Amino acid sequence: MKDNEFIAYSGELFEIEWFFDTKGQSQPLDYYHAMSNSQKRKLLMLFKRMGDFGRISDKTKFRNENDGIYAFKPQPDRFLSFFTSNKKIIVTEGYIKKSNKLPQNIKDRSLRIKNEYFERVQEGSYYE
Repeated sequence: MKDNEFIAYSGELFEIEWFFDTKGQSQPLDYYHAMSNSQKRKLLMLFKRMGDFGRISDKTKFRNENDGIYAFKPQPDRFLSFFTSNKKIIVTEGYIKKSNKLPQNIKDRSLRIKNEYFERVQEGSYYE
């Protein structure tokens, strides 16, 4: 099912991908497509910085949310993600920030997606 439509940015240090489910659907990619062009540019600049330089020092733009979950933060949107051992960052969730704290249900969903990703990769069904 894997093809280039799920690669958000391919940089020198990391490749950033949109997570897709077993039906080929991607919530974060759908969310991205619904954003304004200026919001898309903000996010893509963050992807480019992380992909090419391997870090974003500004916590207002990228933050460790614990449990292996990280947030790209193009205000007011949030994109949760995780790192893999093979230099990939998988974007699991896109949403609009409504409070100062990451909603637990969104983080829990991102953790479930992370587990699903690794299970599907291990069984050979994610990148077919």
